[in-house]
Amino acid sequence: MLSKAAVIYNPGEKYVIENIEVASPKANEVMVKIVGCGLCHTDELAQTGIIPITMPVVLGHEGAGVVVEIGPGVEGINVGDHVVLSYSSCGHCEMCLTGNANICVNNMRLNFGGAMSDGTSRLSLNGKDVSNFFGHSSFGNYAVANQRNVVVVDKDVDLTILGPLGCGIQTGAGTVLNGLRCKFGTSIVVFGAGAVGCAAIMAAKIANCQNIIAIDIVPEKLQLAKELGATHVINGKEVEDVVKEIQEITKGGAHYSVETTGVPALVNQSLYSLRTGGHCAVVGVSGDVTINVFGAIMLEGRTMQGFIQGNAIPQLFIPKLVEYFKAGLFPLDKLIKVYDLEQINEAYDDVHKGKALKAVVKM
Repeated sequence: MLSKAAVIYNPGEKYVIENIEVASPKANEVMVKIVGCGLCHTDELAQTGIIPITMPVVLGHEGAGVVVEIGPGVEGINVGDHVVLSYSSCGHCEMCLTGNANICVNNMRLNFGGAMSDGTSRLSLNGKDVSNFFGHSSFGNYAVANQRNVVVVDKDVDLTILGPLGCGIQTGAGTVLNGLRCKFGTSIVVFGAGAVGCAAIMAAKIANCQNIIAIDIVPEKLQLAKELGATHVINGKEVEDVVKEIQEITKGGAHYSVETTGVPALVNQSLYSLRTGGHCAVVGVSGDVTINVFGAIMLEGRTMQGFIQGNAIPQLFIPKLVEYFKAGLFPLDKLIKVYDLEQINEAYDDVHKGKALKAVVKM
């Protein structure tokens, strides 16, 4: 199948639109005609070489589309189904077998190894293999994915906006609902009001948290956070002591915090803003961070925990988010700005400039 796709040839370079070949699905795989794909920071980490991956590569891992072909052995997915594509997992390691596929032992190989689970590629350009990403590569007209990546969704909802549910939105919402399991009437503070942070805020509202505090330095993001459910917003540039402000709002500290930025200073704030026994969820990509373990964690009995993909089983969690969206409780569409695939480089520039919170390229 001939497919227009956005290709990266070398680390740090811009996307180039090419016509590539997409081979038919093999056993346990399906081919999806992509309608839209979200732009995620993880794609950028691969584009710039921070996540090492063999190039040339077609990135994109928040795809949504329509199933057009099915390989042998596929069950529960039919041609014509509307689907969202999510992360890859093996299905047979200890983590997968205990319901923790989001931390599959083979996560790195399957999502960042550049090949399908059998070690071969379904993508080629001028007769040479092109690496895939997250086991499907959704920055193109067509993608082949293992059935474990595929989530069947309601046909009544516009597929253009559903792709981000496969990673970023699932991560933010799932961290609150599946990971932290925030209790009624508790307080939560979210560091970073980007797409992941806003998803966490919407989820906290669904969980009936009493205080939902958003931290950012961009006024427009804080305003949107309020529209989505934040009860309080704090501009880190305008407040002298963010931790003290949080402690005053929550009368002693938040029960939960979600750190989405990866900024070392904010990682520390996400710990010190907690009350005794509080739980900090780390979902941002950080480098080395200096933490006083005794003062920040041990002395107050706090927990600091990393969460991948919001502890979500996509086939169970994503349809729930779609139902929340249809009920008006999870207004995903307010986050999204749509671009054509040919505008993918412009879309990333707009995200960096704050002109788009969650960009989606449509095919």
